[in-house]
Formats: sequence, C-alpha cells, structure tokens
Amino acid sequence: MASAVERTDDIVREYLIYRGFTSTLKHLDSEIKADKEKGFRVDKIIDQLQQFIHSYDLSGLKEYWGYLERRLFCRLEDVYRPTVNKLRTSLFRYYLVHTIQMKNQEKTQEFFQKQTAELLGQVEWRDWFVLPFIPVPEQNPIFSPYFSRQWADTFLVSLHNFLSVLFQCMPQPVLLSFDADVQRTTGIQEENEQMRQMLFALQGESKSKKAEEMVHHKLPAYVQHMDRLGDTELDLVTSQRATNPTTPSRNFFSTFLPQGKRATTRTPQGPSASSPTQAALGRKDPTASQSVKVKDSLASKELKTALSVDPGTGYPRQKRYMDHEKERKELFSKQTAQGPEKKPENSDTEAPPECEPSDSPTNQAQAGGEVGGAGAEQPFIKLSQEEYGEHHSSIMHCRVDCSGRRVASLDVDGVVKVWSFNPIMQTKATIMSKSPLLSLEWATKPDRLLLLGSGVGTVRLYDTEAKKNLYEMNIDESHPRILSLACSPSGTSFVCSAAANLSRSASVTEATPRTSLPVPGQLLLWDTKTVKQQLQFALEPGPVAVNCAAFNHNGNLLVTGAADGRIRLFDMQRYESVMSWRAHDGEVYSVEFSYDENTVFSIGEDGKFIQWNIHRSGVKQSEYSLSSDAVGPFVLSGYSGYKQVQVPRGRLFAFDSEGQHVLTCSSNGGIIYRLNKGETGLESVLSLGGHKAPVVTVDWCSAVDCGTCLTASMDGKIKLSTLLAQKP
Repeated sequence: MASAVERTDDIVREYLIYRGFTSTLKHLDSEIKADKEKGFRVDKIIDQLQQFIHSYDLSGLKEYWGYLERRLFCRLEDVYRPTVNKLRTSLFRYYLVHTIQMKNQEKTQEFFQKQTAELLGQVEWRDWFVLPFIPVPEQNPIFSPYFSRQWADTFLVSLHNFLSVLFQCMPQPVLLSFDADVQRTTGIQEENEQMRQMLFALQGESKSKKAEEMVHHKLPAYVQHMDRLGDTELDLVTSQRATNPTTPSRNFFSTFLPQGKRATTRTPQGPSASSPTQAALGRKDPTASQSVKVKDSLASKELKTALSVDPGTGYPRQKRYMDHEKERKELFSKQTAQGPEKKPENSDTEAPPECEPSDSPTNQAQAGGEVGGAGAEQPFIKLSQEEYGEHHSSIMHCRVDCSGRRVASLDVDGVVKVWSFNPIMQTKATIMSKSPLLSLEWATKPDRLLLLGSGVGTVRLYDTEAKKNLYEMNIDESHPRILSLACSPSGTSFVCSAAANLSRSASVTEATPRTSLPVPGQLLLWDTKTVKQQLQFALEPGPVAVNCAAFNHNGNLLVTGAADGRIRLFDMQRYESVMSWRAHDGEVYSVEFSYDENTVFSIGEDGKFIQWNIHRSGVKQSEYSLSSDAVGPFVLSGYSGYKQVQVPRGRLFAFDSEGQHVLTCSSNGGIIYRLNKGETGLESVLSLGGHKAPVVTVDWCSAVDCGTCLTASMDGKIKLSTLLAQKP
C-alpha cells in the first residue's frame, strides 16, 4: 500500500503541475512533509516512535500515539481493543526500560509523575511503581524479561505486523484502486508481449518447415528464421546477391514468393539473354540490364513486404528479439566466407547491371551514408531503432546504467524518466522536483541508485526500484548549480562540480551565448556511505566551474574539463592534481578516458575533438575538427522565427566496448566514426539518423555482439538504436 500511495502522490503532483495549480502543489508538499502517517510506511512510523523514545520525549510519544488512535485504531471493531491496549502498555514499558538502561533517573521519575494519575487504576501497572526503588531491576524476576533484547524485538515486530495488517485491511480510495489497476494492466501487457513473441517464433518455425517441403531440401538456419530479421539485414543480403551475378542459383529468398513472382526474377536462357559471359566480354544489352534491375527491385520490395508482414493477421512482425543472436552470427559468418569467393573476375572492366555508381560505398560515405570509404567493411549493422517519447521538452542528459538494463533521462523542465528497453520499452519511474535539476549520474554499486544534481545546491540520492529519495545532500549555497556528477567505480564516493550562479539571468535554453569570463566553481568529493563531504579539490590556477568529469576503470585517476578551457588530471590516491593544460579555446564540454587509458579525449567550445597523452602534459595525439552540429550550441527553429538555443550539458561523445569507434551528435541523429591512428582523420562508418531535431547528448552501451546507442534530441525524443558488430 505504501508504494501505491507514493506513486499516487507523484501522479497527483504531475496533474497539478500540468493544470498549473502551483499553490495547491505547495500545500500538498507541505502536508506530505508533515504527514504523521508517513504515507502508510510502517517502518517510518516505527522509526518515529523510536525517535521519541531515544530522545526522552514523553509528551511527543503520547501525542503521536494518541493521533494513531484517533486516526486509525478508533475505526477498529471492539474485538481488537484489547490488542491496541496491550501494544500501548508495551510501548510505555519500552520507554521506561530505556530510561533505566540509560541510567537517566530524572526521566524515570518524570514518567511516573506524569503518568501516575492515568496508570494508578490499571492492573498491569500495579507492580511497576516500585521499579525506581529497585537497585538492579535487570536481576529482578518480575522485571528481568523486559530488559532482554528478545522482548524488545518481539514487541517491535508485533507492532509492525499489527500496523501492516491494519493498512492492508483499510478501505482504499478510488485513486489507489486505480494504481492497482494500472499495475495489473502493465503486468498483463508484459505477459501478452511475451506470448506474442512466442507466437511469432512458432509462426516462423512453421513457415520455415513449409518452405523446406516446397524446395525439397533443408534451408540454412538464418533463412528459416528470416522473418525475425530486421530490414537492414534484408537490405544487406539482397544487395550482396545483386552484386554477385556469378553465384550459383541458390536464391532461397525466392521460395517465400509465389511461383509467378519467382519466374519473373529468373534470368532468361535464350540467345538474347544477358549472361555473365556477355557481361565479362563487354557485350551488355542495355534493355535487358534495365529490365533485370527493375524486376529485381520489385522482387526485393515484395520480399520485404512478405517478410515484414504476417500474412495471417496483416500486422507487422516483431523486429526486435533477444534470442536470435546465434542465427545472426551464422548469417554474417556465411556472408563473410562467401563474399570473396563469388567476386567476378572482370569486375573492374564493367560494373554489373544491378549496381549503379551512386550506390557505391564511397558515394554513400560522402553523402553521410551508412558505410565507410570504398573497400572498407561495414563494422556495424543497425538492426532496429526504437523511440522513447515520454519527455515533452529538450533533453539535457541521457545515461544508461552500468548493467545496461535501465536508462535515466533528464529534460530542461527538470523531469527525470527512468525506463527500461529489454524486453520492451517501459517507464519505471518518473521524478519531478520543485527545484530545477541540472545533472544526473548512475551510481555504480548498487546500480539502482541515481544521483541528481539541482540548481539550488543539493544532490539527491534516489532509489529507482523503491521509487523514493534516500538522501538529500546540501552541497554549497554560494555555488548552487550542480553542473556534473561522476561516481567512482567502487561506488564508495562521487565527485560533484558546483558552480556559482551566472552574473545575469540565464537558462539552459537561452538564446544568448555564455558569459565570456569563466564562472567560479568548486570540485568536491563526497562519501556515499556516510553522506558527508570528504574534501575539496584545488583547482589551479583558480576556482572555476567544472563542466565534465570521468574516472578511469579502477577509480585511481579522475579527469575533468572546465569552463576555462583546461583539462585537469587528479590522482585519487593522494587527492591532488598531477597535471593540467590548456586544451581548448573556450570551455571544455565533454571528456573521457580512452580504451587503454593512456590518452584522454575531449570536445570543446572551439569545435575540436582532441586526443591527449596523459603521460606528457599538453601533448596532442590527434586533433579533428567537428561541425557545430556535433558541438553546439544547438539551435532548434520554431514558428514565427523563434529559436531555441541550448548549450551542451550531457555527453557529446561515447565509445564502443573496444574503444575503436566513437558516437557523436549531429543535426538529425548520431554518427559513428572509426578512430584511425595518426592524422588520417575521422572516418564516418554509420549514420544512425531518425531525428527531426538536433541531437544534444549521446551514450553507448555495449553487451556481447549487440550494442545499444542512445541519441537524445531537442524535441524530447530519444532514439534507441540496436547495433550488431561485425567481427573482422
């Protein structure tokens, strides 16, 4: 019930914000803070009673128990009245025993002075009036049981169970029953989705068996499950078939088409046919080649339609499955093995009729396509792309946790969404705050905790599973803007960057540039267990706002990028800066360690993407120039000439699991580059696309062969692209 009440409170808050009832929201929040029922959290009620006992607040204890009797116990039937009286008696005995154990004679005498009139006529208290005059009550046979730890634990457990049962049996309002209906509906939807996936898998197996019977031989595994492959893989296989005209006639895809369609795609055998021999000798029939190309394109379209739509129901097939990694690996291993063997001998003399010059890998790379330069093997295949659209304003941060199970995203309105994408995309929690939120970071241990930095000098530790705030830390009132957070891999501490307010009114979506002078700030280290500040780092040559920070794999090194354009490297064993250098003209927006941790990559306001050697201060390994679409400020044009401008807040680049490719922002989606050694420049290998607004932050989570790329844009849309890495 407590979790349902908490979720309902969040729903009511969201509704009041949507309606603009700010005064009502303030009253609601103030009454929730003063709620004596603690949101029907039994553990909180027990903690409150124990707090009164440990602070010797007898008046507060009596008042709080009286409130529980008026609010809850008075509604019970008379048969439960003796139980309530026994619990009340045990509670005051627990208080009295505590005063004696702590040797606080004054509070013991105060108890009998204030309670004598009330307890004098009660039989269960008749023997207790001699308690202050017994030298060692722990050894007295009458009172010794009450001084044991077993009696105290039994009493607290009994009180906890009684309150839990009471809250479960209370009649619930309509709003709480609505929450139960939502949870029930969500569970049914998840079950339906699992059953539908099983149904699609069974349909695929049945269709593959029919195809086997039709061609009278067993098909390869990847063709048997071809209805479970994405459109990108279909394009890949179709194009490979088209560019290998000398391959023997084993087009298994044609078995999925009607007999008449298969006949139209078959190469004629007459004297006028455009055979491979004719193509090799240069005697090509233009009319025949155009006819073959049109027919092949029509067959490819019909093939895609047949494979992406269920003929039984007419609905699109489910494209994203987590259980078909084996089939995909077999598919691409077969393609890699077959490719070089089927290459035409005279392909350099004349291109096959199915391949136009505009479709070459070189032209695709120049047009920002999905593959790299000529002759380069495509390192990734985009299997699917899904959209998360629960945000209603521009995204600032979007991070996946270290386990790859949950994503946390923050928009400029201060709304945080915690959501999962496996097996289905689903929102797990919504966090709204009265104070503006500027930064977020996942904790490493445990990974369900989320750090949220605000614009009023506080950092909240939020439990995404229990959906509640664990702590709220006050950082520094003079530096209220929490620009960045970085959690140590050990999970015992985190680094917090706090900055002063801007000299003039500004926001993350302001249309004017940042102030020219660097904003002062602090870099602090906090202990997550004690929730206390450990130290403040020295920022030389002066206190400056740190925009970004990142740890290495074991937490021994910390790299930061600041508003003064400098990168600082800290030794976390001695908590001091070991080197610092001027990295960019303007602010440093994003910084990360390389895969081998011998270098550091950074993106700055000057539009440069630079690799630095951490063993030699200020020495560049490589330098690349990026467009303003990848660096910012990001601009989104609206109606009547209105422009929304956003300065970078989140990650501007992210690496794959092996550190060989980097994902950056662009105007319509993420772009993946290959990191080449030396000064050969960045090589574009894949454009994810899918966005209608500029992408402002990215993240890349790699797991086994399938990697997940997150690209978040200014219209509040987040694209989740699933990639398959092709092993060389």
